[in-house]
Amino acid sequence: MTDHRWLPAGFVHPQRVELTPTTHLRPIRASDVDIDMVTVMANRDMLWRMYGEAWGWPPAAMTHAQDEEDLAHHAAEMVDQLSFNYAVLDDDETQLLGCVYIDPLDPTESGEPAAEVSWWLGEEVADEVRRALDKFVPEWIGSTWPFRHVTTPFQGR
Repeated sequence: MTDHRWLPAGFVHPQRVELTPTTHLRPIRASDVDIDMVTVMANRDMLWRMYGEAWGWPPAAMTHAQDEEDLAHHAAEMVDQLSFNYAVLDDDETQLLGCVYIDPLDPTESGEPAAEVSWWLGEEVADEVRRALDKFVPEWIGSTWPFRHVTTPFQGR
């Protein structure tokens, strides 16, 4: 893994991105713990199939305090531009629908920034939102972010 120098000087990550007329992405916050905990634990089996082996997440007995600490850690990493966790939210931000993760990879041989990107939505999320996110993320990463190499190792699991 690299440090914060994986992104060009002056890069500013997006603070809000519209996904559909009723959903958007924004950086996750520790204060999202109540809506995050509900969605993560309701989808724990699916998330464990995707991330469990690599990340050991989400643990079966995750507590509210553990989740809040994890979200605070993600928020701090975004401030320092070490990695990014975007919440996928409904318009009034009362429901977390899923997340998009953007993590550093070692730079390409030419020194250009590289990233590992993954995303998920809860199993109950409407197909139209699922299709929108699947189309949106690769386009957004390609048009907004400075990466020249992107992997998506957790998609399709």
